[in-house]
Amino acid sequence: MSAGGAARAQGTVPLVPDACPSWLRPLMDNVDQIPDAYRRRLPPDVLAMVTAARAAASAQRDEREAAVLVLFSGPQNGPADGGLPDDADLLLTVRASSLRHHAGQAAFPGGAADPTDSGPVATALREANEETGIDVTRLHPLATLEKTFIAPSQFHVVPVLAYSPDPGPVAVVNDAETAIVSRVPVRAFINPENRLMVYRGDLGNRWAGPAFLLNQMLVWGFTGQVISAVLDVAGWAKPWGSNDVRELDDAMRWLVGGQGGGR
Repeated sequence: MSAGGAARAQGTVPLVPDACPSWLRPLMDNVDQIPDAYRRRLPPDVLAMVTAARAAASAQRDEREAAVLVLFSGPQNGPADGGLPDDADLLLTVRASSLRHHAGQAAFPGGAADPTDSGPVATALREANEETGIDVTRLHPLATLEKTFIAPSQFHVVPVLAYSPDPGPVAVVNDAETAIVSRVPVRAFINPENRLMVYRGDLGNRWAGPAFLLNQMLVWGFTGQVISAVLDVAGWAKPWGSNDVRELDDAMRWLVGGQGGGR
């Protein structure tokens, strides 16, 4: 990390909502609706299970803090009709297959809080720099979303919404942790042909969540749910056939077989 980047990540990092471009304004104006849009995808029994697990972790004072960077890039001025620019993109990574938690899973850049971090924004920026080499001085943090408890890893995660007109180069920094770093066109997530639902294990006992099957990655789990909620809240989502429900391993085999979408 550069000296300037380290100072920004570890010091107090202010939110700058006025840096939001016009095309992201529908999302920023309704950002408080994202948690409800996220929870609507959870069946009542799953929501109750997550709530109970979060309460148990809090009671044991085992609140492991983390943050992720939800970074949109694109021109400062959108189309005249107020729509989404064709070249708007979202930064994602694919975790290395050797990792203990969420191996091979597409994710927002991010990770556990460090004692030197001043808060979730600093955590998200530091982790994004460490994973992708991104110059954090080019980024404008816009808002923090509601903290979400991730039961499998027992982390309380704060998504940090950010924007950059030009984030500069990104790449895999440590291949022991990250397999892919990619700026994915937002329209790839909007495209109904790339959307599906995935589940793990027996569908009768597990719930299916929203996912996106792209050229290089299957985006599912927490990341898929957040992106799905963002599309809904921003008004970007298009009708799609949620009857395409696949078991996770089957969806991954489809991806490896080179039949993924990504358009």
